[in-house]
Amino acid sequence: MRRLIRMAAPATLLAVIILAMSCATTGPGGQKSFILVSTEQEISIGQQMDQQVRGSEKILADTAWQNYVNDVGRKIVSTTERSDLPFQFAVIESDQVNAFATPGGYVYFYTGILRTCDKEAELVAVMAHEISHVVARHGVKRLQTVMGAEIVLSLALGGKSEMTQSLAETALGIVMQGYSRSQENEADNFGVTYMTRSGYDPNGTILMFEKLVQSGDGGTAGIFESLTSSHPDTQDRINKTKAEIAAMKPLPAGLSMDSQRYQQLRKRLPAAAKASATP
Repeated sequence: MRRLIRMAAPATLLAVIILAMSCATTGPGGQKSFILVSTEQEISIGQQMDQQVRGSEKILADTAWQNYVNDVGRKIVSTTERSDLPFQFAVIESDQVNAFATPGGYVYFYTGILRTCDKEAELVAVMAHEISHVVARHGVKRLQTVMGAEIVLSLALGGKSEMTQSLAETALGIVMQGYSRSQENEADNFGVTYMTRSGYDPNGTILMFEKLVQSGDGGTAGIFESLTSSHPDTQDRINKTKAEIAAMKPLPAGLSMDSQRYQQLRKRLPAAAKASATP
């Protein structure tokens, strides 16, 4: 009898996983993929990870900036296939030239990346790229691969136990390690589409690519992962993005590259911390 129970447990777990699988939207045009985690579970995972972020990072105490990223972020989200997802956007006060997104639609921008974006369309390119990772469920896919479906589903159950907090911390680390080459290319392509749909000039993506390459910030930053002048895939990604934009021509009239609101907000950014004199 005990042997039958032990044999039944894996079968039961498998049945639960199969039932949880759904054909989920993961891209423009209604592109679908099989995902083991439901939208509700994904949001729960994002909430757990958001608690980790807010417990370890300093959120910028400037409501004007926080309102801005939420306004523009939701404008972009409204053009995506996951507009029903309750996206949340926040600015972190840090000199890191970085941005990242967690499952469930939690998107963060460091003040370092905001200082790097001279024009609004450059920041929108970053936003659209990170939003695309969420639309494509890249974070969920990566967690399923690295942690396993059973552990990811247990994280989705939430709670305040030490195990749940530990899982959320591990999951956050996995997401911030970056994505595969194909997932980055996918986010590049989706981002160009969503930028244009939102009324922004997609050439802002090219400006951002080239700026990070020239400055060398892409070597350690998470945004546009592995984008450096020495990385063999960098020029290929730039060329693909240029081809994607060219294929969309003629672009809609009146696409925005910059705005007065954005330029005014840039003046409010805290100054970068001075480099320490100690090696």
